Amino acid sequence: MSDPHPDLVCRDLTKDFDAFRAVDHVSFDVPQGSFFSILGPSGCGKTTLLRMIAGFQSPTSGDLRIKGKSMIGVPPNKRPVSMVFQHLALFPTMNIGDNVGFGLRQRGFGKSEIKTRVEEVLARVGLPGVAERRIDQISGGQKQRVAIARCMVLEPDVLLLDEPLGALDLKLREHMKVELKSLQAAFNTTFVYITHDQSEALVMSDNIAVMNNGKFEQIGSPHDVYHAPDTAFVAGFVGEANKIDAKVTGADGSQLHVVSQGGTDMKIDAPANGLTVGQGVQVFLRPEVIELTTQSDGVNVSQGTVESVLFNGANSSVTVKDGAGGMLKVALPQTGDFARLQRGDSVFTKWNPRQARCYAVTGT
Repeated sequence: MSDPHPDLVCRDLTKDFDAFRAVDHVSFDVPQGSFFSILGPSGCGKTTLLRMIAGFQSPTSGDLRIKGKSMIGVPPNKRPVSMVFQHLALFPTMNIGDNVGFGLRQRGFGKSEIKTRVEEVLARVGLPGVAERRIDQISGGQKQRVAIARCMVLEPDVLLLDEPLGALDLKLREHMKVELKSLQAAFNTTFVYITHDQSEALVMSDNIAVMNNGKFEQIGSPHDVYHAPDTAFVAGFVGEANKIDAKVTGADGSQLHVVSQGGTDMKIDAPANGLTVGQGVQVFLRPEVIELTTQSDGVNVSQGTVESVLFNGANSSVTVKDGAGGMLKVALPQTGDFARLQRGDSVFTKWNPRQARCYAVTGT
């Protein structure tokens, strides 16, 4: 069971730079030993938020508590946090052992204890016996683990990670996602991770906060933010989605009737939530919830023409153009009737009314 007392609590945190508000009344808790990601586009305020937790910037207002103690006014070196930066900031003139032991030397630990603790933490990150090697003698993934070891040897309550996989090539990044999650579980330390890469957040996190324009739009499990996004921004930012502009034509109990700008009638299982007939909405449909079919009957079935096929192994997709010129991206099944689909083929698309999300267009 996780500790009922969260390691990190932020309440109403705000940060203003002159006339610009970078972080706007953000509140959240991070339970002990969990992996918490802050996901958002560049410029949304996530790095500013992380720097306030680290103590490099002071909030304009609000409170920030670690292990129950307020950190307002506490300098970075007195906070029980460590930070891993995107470019790692390893010292090229020091060997690996000296890099990892740097913080311990700063804190006045004796040589023999530093040696013991450095060897222990290097073994825990899967790099036993490399203390004497130079930084330029190891791979990018190993440097990543050295940077984490350098933080973990200080036994922080919270480890902050600022886009640490951003500089790695794609294959290594995929590998390091799995590795980071297993390291976090092995150390049972609270990780707060910022990224603009949704797949990193979805793969590694226990909870994700989706940030936009200085605010959190949603905090939830990866499953929740992907399958049940609270806002149109979250639906469009997390995972791929087809976005269809439409208008409400009716509401029948818990089912909405909408028509797309191209004239396609759609039924969506969703409460009206205050939507009225004639109101503009955006409908979001994940590519994987849309079926290709040869049958023309049923709910939410429409005819289209294959515009393009993108082969990418198990992640292959097809773009279908409907009669009104609208485009739908569909995850391509790997077997059966559609494995040999080509541009120009005629198909029907079909989706379940439960699998769409619908949001009011603001200002309509």
